[in-house]
Amino acid sequence: MGAAMNSILAPAVPGGAYDRFLVDALPKARAQREWTPEDGPLPALYLSHGAPPLFDDGPWLRELFGWAQSLPKPRSVLIVSAHWEAAPLCISAPGAHTPLVYDFGGFHPRYYTMKYDTPDASALAQRVAGTVPDGEPLYQHRSRGLDHGAWVPLMAMYPLADIPVLQLSMPTQDPDRLLGLGARLASLREEGVLVVGSGFMTHGLPFITPAMFHGEVPGWSSDFDAWAADALARGDVDELAAFKDRAPGMPYAHPTVDHYIPLFITLGAAGRPDAAVTTAIDGYAMGFSKRSFQTAV
Repeated sequence: MGAAMNSILAPAVPGGAYDRFLVDALPKARAQREWTPEDGPLPALYLSHGAPPLFDDGPWLRELFGWAQSLPKPRSVLIVSAHWEAAPLCISAPGAHTPLVYDFGGFHPRYYTMKYDTPDASALAQRVAGTVPDGEPLYQHRSRGLDHGAWVPLMAMYPLADIPVLQLSMPTQDPDRLLGLGARLASLREEGVLVVGSGFMTHGLPFITPAMFHGEVPGWSSDFDAWAADALARGDVDELAAFKDRAPGMPYAHPTVDHYIPLFITLGAAGRPDAAVTTAIDGYAMGFSKRSFQTAV
């Protein structure tokens, strides 16, 4: 385990695992069946998105890709990332080939040259605008592209970059308001739009230790993950919303809440936030919980 973690953090060829992953993934991605109205609404997803080290983690890349392959190929993707908190509500630039946001530091130069040139998402931008109540502002950015909470996992899930993608800002940290925002987006799922909340089920960056790089999972991470898994299985939204007071492992698991609260966008978009979810990915990366799930349809 330690050797594997070392290779992820200091790979001989940065991004080499991603290059190898593409050899098998691209033919399957080209053959993926596209969503049709007969499929019914897509689920909403919450995913733990990782960062550049994901491109050196072959098993995690395959988990994300396998998850995407288990669903019909969406017509477009609307994603809310932990890394864009802005009010009033904002949407990213919808133009094709909008430059990415490389919002990380200290990594090999290769990761700052990666591209994810998605098609024009203007039609999705118009649909998102249509979900916003009259009188509520919505700011359309002209140049802001996808941040790493969006493009890093999507490069694993949809490596062809042939699906329109739009990013929506997270305008509040209040779980009830995020549930309401997600509920406004729920109808998009009936049109083949994949609604995604992107965070990390635990994200105690200030408390990371050398042992975590070698596979150790601290109690604050495993305890929080078990608590969240239980609440999600029971559809206990009130428990999930009271995480600051009720969740074990706090505040270490989330010294800031940005990577946890996209979960409420996902649950709101489900239509039934209290329905049990299906876990797609679990386990840990550098001691952080990778738990990712999809809602019932």
